Amino acid sequence: MRWWLVVASLWLLVVLTISDTQARNRPHNQDGETRQGKRKRDEQGHGRTRAGRSRPLKIRLVPGPSVPLQSGINQGNTVFPQSYKNRQEQHSSYNVIPVPSDPSEPVSPLTQEEIQRILWREEEEHREEEERLRKKDDARKKKRKQRKEKAERQRKIVEERRREEEEALRLQVEKEEEDYRRQIKKEEERRKQEEEERRRQEEEDRRRKEEAEREARERERKLEEERRRQEEILREELLALVEEEDEQRKEVEEEEEEVWLRGDVFKMPPKELEEVEEPEEPDLLPAPIPRPPSATEKKLKAEGEEAEEEREEVVVANRGGLPPGCDISDVTVTCENAKLIHFPPLAISELKSLSLEGNNISTIPAEAFNGIPNLEWINLKKNKLTSAGIDIKAFKGLKMLRRLYLDGNLLETVPPDLPPTLQELKISENRLRGIGKNSLQGLSSLVILELEGNLLSESNVDPLAFTPLMQLSYLRLGRNHFRTIPQGLPISLLELYLENNQIEEISETVFNQTSSLNVVSLRHNRLDETRIAPMAWINHRTLESLDLSHNELYLVPSYLPRSLVHLVLVGNKIERIPGYVFAHMTPGLEYLYLSYNKLDGEGIEPESFFGSYHSMVELCLDHNQLVTVPSGINEMTNLHFLRLNNNLIRSITDEGICDPNHSGDSTLVTLRLENNYIDPQKISPSAFSCVRSSSSVVLKPQKTK
Repeated sequence: MRWWLVVASLWLLVVLTISDTQARNRPHNQDGETRQGKRKRDEQGHGRTRAGRSRPLKIRLVPGPSVPLQSGINQGNTVFPQSYKNRQEQHSSYNVIPVPSDPSEPVSPLTQEEIQRILWREEEEHREEEERLRKKDDARKKKRKQRKEKAERQRKIVEERRREEEEALRLQVEKEEEDYRRQIKKEEERRKQEEEERRRQEEEDRRRKEEAEREARERERKLEEERRRQEEILREELLALVEEEDEQRKEVEEEEEEVWLRGDVFKMPPKELEEVEEPEEPDLLPAPIPRPPSATEKKLKAEGEEAEEEREEVVVANRGGLPPGCDISDVTVTCENAKLIHFPPLAISELKSLSLEGNNISTIPAEAFNGIPNLEWINLKKNKLTSAGIDIKAFKGLKMLRRLYLDGNLLETVPPDLPPTLQELKISENRLRGIGKNSLQGLSSLVILELEGNLLSESNVDPLAFTPLMQLSYLRLGRNHFRTIPQGLPISLLELYLENNQIEEISETVFNQTSSLNVVSLRHNRLDETRIAPMAWINHRTLESLDLSHNELYLVPSYLPRSLVHLVLVGNKIERIPGYVFAHMTPGLEYLYLSYNKLDGEGIEPESFFGSYHSMVELCLDHNQLVTVPSGINEMTNLHFLRLNNNLIRSITDEGICDPNHSGDSTLVTLRLENNYIDPQKISPSAFSCVRSSSSVVLKPQKTK
């Protein structure tokens, strides 16, 4: 094994020695021969140079004696440059031996002149190559510069074009904005003109209406005067019968006192609201007789009487410190229209009632009621209260508060944290913009809620808003912006008022949960009979009073509630009463008001009143276009009150109003037929046989032909 290592070491030493020797014998001329060898390698494989000459002879340098060479001297008619002298001096110790292309050819050393000629030729070729490379580099730099200049020019062109486009776009936008402003201005001017024209038209309509009303009143006055003159003439002719008629009239009056007309079943709006909401309508229905109070009203009345008794017993210890304009009586402080700006600081613990109506109070601080914690009734109507001005804890300490009136203020939301003992809350004529899910949270004892004259609609009243009101019986939402009946009405609700809204339809499910509902008022809306769902209320068992007056009905609606007793359809456009429309009602319709419609002789069928012959008590068909007494009236055995005045009736037949075959007691108490075209002298004496007294029939005045 050792001998093998010795052989390998010797072989490696020989290889390294040979490599070192070849490296020392390699020429090191940096400027001449090295470049020449490189150039020859680059040009290897070509038979001729670019000039077309034969490939130069290969040479090899070997050490030898140096031969001096003078600079700038002709050597065999050849002039060598100074650089060759330097190169000769560097290689003076070498001889140049040509290397033939064929190894078999003899090799003879070149003379110094040939060597220098070869070197000169190589140098020339080298200079030419350098010059060519330099020109090529210059050309490349020039092209690069040209490309750069061209790119710069193109960039400037693109930039200029972009600026021009931006400027054009800016000008176009400015032009469009100017056109839009002009269009808006024209639209505003057109709107103003339309508004002005509308105001003028409304003013003209109002003037015409007032003039027509004045003329109507004047005609009524003249007719009344004529009637009085005729009565005066008749009074002289009937002087002999005065005593007898007086006795009969006394007997009739005694009998009438025992008759109770139920035209008041539907609770009409207060008189002042009627004057605001409706135009003056001459010869309306008779004033309703107050009906027995409901259980809720009895409860509130009893509580009010108890409170009055407590007021009589309690003596207020501190009656001083009241602001000017305030009065105190027992346990009640009244500061109405006292020009108060701030909530008065009161410290009367026995106080039960506080009225601050008609002042300029805009805020209620948290400590406002600290000195009067036992309040049961607060009246803050017609002030300047805002939602932001009422502290969140203002009413929280009132543990006995039952009634709170906030009508006529500037509230946009229901005040938070109201006492849970509250039974009556009024926030009408404010700016309420919505009722959230938790706006009425905690008011489980609330019985009466009035929110009329606000900005409420089905879009801003949450369907769950009324869910906490488990005892609510009376709800007023009139003069708002509802288009449909609000969802989520309380189960306990008894009376619902939605007058003066924009209600256009009644869905099938809206009254499904209100099983105790008794009164619904939808007067002054936009209902027509096609938008009332057939199953909306037909199966309702407690709904007795329904007011659909001043809507857009053309027919008496079908599928009315079975339990309906009182129906008001005044001021619509009703032209027809369909047959059997009241036949399904149990126990039957008692009060029907169809005044101020468009009923004519063909609009009432023989079966129109079928199902109400034995139940009808009051029937008003005045201010229509009836030519004859509608059929079916003579079959109404329980009718007490009948109005047919202000129609086009020309005659009364013997069986038109009264049934000649009826042998029972007379039931008809009042019959009005004035302002028709009836000739009293042509009326048969038996035409009014069912009327209790001849004085109960109003025939004068009549219209002239």
